[in-house]
Amino acid sequence: MKRFATGAMSFGSISHEAHSTLAIAMNRIGGKSNTGEGGEDEMRYEVMENGDSMRSAIKQIASARFGVTSNYLTNADELQIKMAQGAKPGEGGQLPGHKVDEWIAKTRHSTPGVGLISPPPHHDIYSIEDLAQLIFDLKNANRAARINVKLVSKAGVGTIAAGVAKAHADVILIAGYDGGTGASPISSIKHAGLPWELGLAEAHQTLVRNKLRSRVVLQADGQMKTGRDLVIAALMGAEEWGVATAALVAGGCIMMRKCHLNTCPVGVATQDPELRKLFSGKPEHIVNLFRFLAEDMREIMAELGFRTIQEMVGRVQFLRVKDNIQSWKAKKVDLSGILHPVTNQKGLTLYNSESQDHGMAEIIDWKLLEVAQQALADKTPVFATFDVKNIDRTIGTLLSNEISKKYGSVGLPDNTINFKFKGSAGQSFGAFAAKGISFELEGEANDYVGKGLSGAQLAIYPAANSTFTPENNIIIGNVAMYGATSGELFARGMAGERFAVRNSGATAVVEGVGDHGCEYMTGGRALILGKTGRNFAAGMSGGLAWIYDEDHTFAENCNPEMVDLDPLSPKDEEQILTLLKKHANLTQSEVAKRLSSTWDAAKLDFVKVFPKEYKRVLQEKEYQAVSK
Repeated sequence: MKRFATGAMSFGSISHEAHSTLAIAMNRIGGKSNTGEGGEDEMRYEVMENGDSMRSAIKQIASARFGVTSNYLTNADELQIKMAQGAKPGEGGQLPGHKVDEWIAKTRHSTPGVGLISPPPHHDIYSIEDLAQLIFDLKNANRAARINVKLVSKAGVGTIAAGVAKAHADVILIAGYDGGTGASPISSIKHAGLPWELGLAEAHQTLVRNKLRSRVVLQADGQMKTGRDLVIAALMGAEEWGVATAALVAGGCIMMRKCHLNTCPVGVATQDPELRKLFSGKPEHIVNLFRFLAEDMREIMAELGFRTIQEMVGRVQFLRVKDNIQSWKAKKVDLSGILHPVTNQKGLTLYNSESQDHGMAEIIDWKLLEVAQQALADKTPVFATFDVKNIDRTIGTLLSNEISKKYGSVGLPDNTINFKFKGSAGQSFGAFAAKGISFELEGEANDYVGKGLSGAQLAIYPAANSTFTPENNIIIGNVAMYGATSGELFARGMAGERFAVRNSGATAVVEGVGDHGCEYMTGGRALILGKTGRNFAAGMSGGLAWIYDEDHTFAENCNPEMVDLDPLSPKDEEQILTLLKKHANLTQSEVAKRLSSTWDAAKLDFVKVFPKEYKRVLQEKEYQAVSK
């Protein structure tokens, strides 16, 4: 049963009752349920009185990074990077504001009533090397979990799968077009994607030919409903399977295909409290489904003469094309490509038989962990200084994993672990860094600084012997603060492109940013003390950004579709002055000192970027409070 997984279904797609029922059922049989991209409420980590658990073993990391914190990643057996979705490959998603209730807003670190956008791409993945970095980040965030990369069936997926295996993924999932959420656009469901059989066959054959198949587990999903489907998938190369639609139907779904309307009549795909009361599914129903699937599969295996799954993986010679096909069109389909047998290389297997080397032995975090033992044991503050080089990647993430294991999302008291670094940090400095960590970097950092920041404080400033003007030079790379949920970043200098993309709760102060700043942001605050690149605030639905617009050109670079440009309020001024003071104190920023000392004049050059929908919700709350 451990080879079974349910597909990715988030709270935005289905109700808490339906989601928890699926999770309980999968945990009972030793399989895995998938959170989907919507995060997971921490109450589900607690074991119930009867021994059941609502915890989803697979935590998904999708493009929006909703609710992806250090604690979320820690409470997983498998971490799945969703590169795309079988039912709508290459597309993002959107959760309408009317479906974002208090519960969803809590798990996604957003505002109730404000719509949420899932970008089409992961903004930290533009090459196979970037994917390898995210895999490494996640392995640091939970070294006990398998790292799964979800791909969709498409022409050329074999080459992609080979790259993913070389990037050290533990599991590769090939998703077919036939599955996916009922809220997908009908044009996508009918006209995008390919059957899982095509992608699975190509991926398996390519991995075998490149001597990579034994390194990874190969999964497949996409409307698998019978033991026969599972056997065919195994013979074509998959040793694990995902079953989603059938599991939902067993739990009560009647396939109304109105998930996006919030009007599901059986309480499966709705956040309406009255409709949710109609949900009648039970874990036992789903457990029975998987038992019958396993029994059906076992009977077919016996007929074919196989005793174990490993024996049958990739044995396509046991499949043949039907010889009584009547359709003139189907008769002409050539299946020889997907039914072509490949033989294993000497000493290798057609299934996963070896572990990936994630390169964890030499990381700097082992040194950090050693120094931080007293802080982890009894919250005693610790202080230390380390030299870093650009090969030191993902600094602080493994340390944060240890904090989350012991203290959960509460973390440690602020400034418990105080580490200073000198030099050029590699990628993902402070990624998923937990509360209680205070990192100071004298030097510079590469891409992904503060990715998934989870409560830590990061301060970055140039080396004491540097001769350049900080505010005119890049000090941190691209995609800093991507998916951050809490914590603070203070950077004396400029950031690269896509700064604070999908920030949902962290505070950042930086002295200039490249293109696409604060894209898809849903919460938190960003104080930009310099110029911005083009397309600022595209898709920004929440949070606030304050821009020091000295030459009054910011409006030309801002994407006005979802935001208003407003003057500062007294409350804004108070917050900005507090941040300027802290920025100057932590980084010795001359810009912050100058603006603080000339505030009465400087404040006239600030612009407040205020998302329209977020403003409306706040005004409604304020009106309701006054009315009471």
